[in-house]
Amino acid sequence: MAATEDPLPTFPPGFLWGVSTSAHQIEGAASERAPSVWDSFSAEPGRIKDGSTAAVACDHVARYREDVGLVRDLGVDAYRFSVSWPRVLAPGGLDFYDRLVDELCAQGVRPVPTLFHWDLPAALEEAGGWLERDTAARFAEYAATVAARLGDRVAKWITLNEPAEHTLLGHALGEHAPGHKLLFDALPVAHHQLLAHGLAARALRAAGADDIGIANSHGPTWAASDDPADTAAADLYDIILNRLFSDPLLLGQYPDGFGELMPGDDIAADLKVISEDTLDWYGINFYQPTKVGAPGTTDVEFSGLTLPAELPFSVREIAGHPVTDFGWPVVPEALTSLLTGFRDRYGDRLPPLVVTENGCAYEGIDDQDRIAYLDGHIRALHGALTQGVDVRGYFVWSLMDNWEWAEGYTKRFGLVHVDYATQARTPKASYGWLRGALRAQRA
Repeated sequence: MAATEDPLPTFPPGFLWGVSTSAHQIEGAASERAPSVWDSFSAEPGRIKDGSTAAVACDHVARYREDVGLVRDLGVDAYRFSVSWPRVLAPGGLDFYDRLVDELCAQGVRPVPTLFHWDLPAALEEAGGWLERDTAARFAEYAATVAARLGDRVAKWITLNEPAEHTLLGHALGEHAPGHKLLFDALPVAHHQLLAHGLAARALRAAGADDIGIANSHGPTWAASDDPADTAAADLYDIILNRLFSDPLLLGQYPDGFGELMPGDDIAADLKVISEDTLDWYGINFYQPTKVGAPGTTDVEFSGLTLPAELPFSVREIAGHPVTDFGWPVVPEALTSLLTGFRDRYGDRLPPLVVTENGCAYEGIDDQDRIAYLDGHIRALHGALTQGVDVRGYFVWSLMDNWEWAEGYTKRFGLVHVDYATQARTPKASYGWLRGALRAQRA
């Protein structure tokens, strides 16, 4: 796979370029925060592929000035990071984010914090976690606390990152923290996260915020064939991974048949909290399309996950495309179809879009495959713009290699290589390519 030698197409003035990270994956300094669900999960033998933890990770808490310098030198406009709820619970925990935001502002980089990126405080999990409605209320209180401290310097906010994956991987399949295997009994987790978004948006509005988004993961779902069993399975998968989260936010309703499965005495009232004046823009994390067919008879290993046979669908391999080190197919044109599909489905209900994550796992510092991946996807994004989709920004995942959840340190998504033994940072070829591409955009 190789990038084209042609320069990237020109994006509109004011288009927001950024890079993304998350707290638990890079911060380290675990002794300086409250325990999270990932600390408990990582301590269980066999949960993490290489047996590692994120106790040190990229030591970002100690090295944040160096890392902000890498962001500045890359030439992006914004840095998307996440605030660790467990760190905020510790005495002085918000002081770190004060320093980080100050440093970003001093270096001319816009801070874009995400309030929840999967690291629920362990104490809240012990009280029921996202299966309990009260967690949504506690999240709104936490959002208000962070906004009161950082809101004078932060304009753009993200409430939640990928509630679909947190529901599916952490609560339905047990592959991520907190490790529940509830299958469809995990649906309350989806509803309570969406409710948390709505309540947090209210808290942010009360603090003066007027640039609020969410980062939902989405991807086109392709039926394995025209057989009715395959198309029905693909439709269900698409609802669960896509529309179950976008429809409540953008239409104020759940897909047919799902509203009655959600917890609470007044779902209609909850949907108003979720959807009314909660979004100024909609964030999309995109990595790959998914091919789906009728259920099989045995468990399936797919992209490092074990998908049980009792699921009402099966995920199939997409042949004919290069794959990343995760085994994910590289299909840039799927990003164009995803974005135009959102425009077509939601019409006037769709606020401006921002691609809040897009990236790939590859080894090596001379990472030509990553350059080709980013080149192809940025061109695909521009293709959606030319077709009238209102996309306002693009964030690469990730600034640096990090602790990749259940994969531990075995997968590298960074533009910057991290030697975990020495914590040395080395910009990769992709870092230099993106820096040059952004300079050309502004020439």
